[in-house]
Amino acid sequence: MEDIIELLREQNEDVPTPLDLPDDDDIITVQEQILIHLPDDYKTFLKEVSDVVCGSIEPATVTDDNSHTYLPEITATAWGIGMPRELIAICEVADGYYCIEQDGNVRLWMNDGEFDEEEWPSVWHWARDVWLES
Repeated sequence: MEDIIELLREQNEDVPTPLDLPDDDDIITVQEQILIHLPDDYKTFLKEVSDVVCGSIEPATVTDDNSHTYLPEITATAWGIGMPRELIAICEVADGYYCIEQDGNVRLWMNDGEFDEEEWPSVWHWARDVWLES
C-alpha cells in the first residue's frame, strides 16, 4: 500500500484547484447517502490518495457533492442502469464502472450488464494496475 501511495504521489499532476482529502465525517456522510458501509481499505484509499490527479481516469471522490466524481452520484447512476446494489462504484469509465465489493475485491461492471473477467483483490492493486497505467 505504501509503495502505491508513493507512486501515486509521484504521478500527481498540478491542477489549478486541488482536491481535498476527506476526513472521517465526509466518509460517514457518503456511507449514509448510499446506505452501504465502505470497505476499510477503500476508506484508507479515499483518505490517502483521493486528491491525486493522474492518468486518464478519475476515481470517485467524497468531499465535493457538486463534483462529477462524487461517489454517491456515480454509484446511484450505476445502480440506475443495473449494477448490483451491493457494489459501490469507485470509478466511471467509458464502458462501465469499476466497483468494489464488501470484501474489497474490485471488478469492472460493464454497461451491458456483465462483468469483465479481470478483477483485483484490493483497491490498491486496482490503483497500481489500472489507475497508474491509464
